[in-house]
Amino acid sequence: MSNMLEIRWHGRGGQGAKTASLLLAEAAFDTGKYVQGFPEYGPERMGAPITAYNRISDDPITVHSNIYEPDYVVIVDDTLIDVVDVAAGAKETGAIIINSDKGPEAFKDKLKDYKGKIYTIDARKISMETLGRYFPNTPMLAAIVKVANILDDETFINAMDKSFNHKFKTKPAVIAPNMEAVKLALKEVKG
Repeated sequence: MSNMLEIRWHGRGGQGAKTASLLLAEAAFDTGKYVQGFPEYGPERMGAPITAYNRISDDPITVHSNIYEPDYVVIVDDTLIDVVDVAAGAKETGAIIINSDKGPEAFKDKLKDYKGKIYTIDARKISMETLGRYFPNTPMLAAIVKVANILDDETFINAMDKSFNHKFKTKPAVIAPNMEAVKLALKEVKG
């Protein structure tokens, strides 16, 4: 399965890493891909480190385990870099994407021996501007789609519009701000 893309998400409980991984799986599935999106929890509590995973492939996926050598790593909370070895096993042909107001160069020394590409996006700023609250998962979802070239922008935007209209059917006021967060994040990722 050489065309399989593997992504590992690092976040804290309540930041939406699990939701983002599931939304990514749904968007890729809607384009005909084979997908997996699943979380791994430690002690389940708000603020505790969590890990989520995605596999995306043109062929059926037969492996069912955590991802130890991801193509891409998404870090929803940059404070985890000091607590968790977020770069463990990360392939240098992929990239690490970090939620931060700092540029990628600020993380080169913190990511130990990782020599691959590093991207950053200020998901806090984007979510505060568009949603009025801190929900980093939507901007981080857009960032991984852009960096990994999982879907073209238009296909992704259409998939998110469909998904948000379904997910927020009873809260339609949050659809437009989430869509704005997606569109802004697609433009704001730095690397």
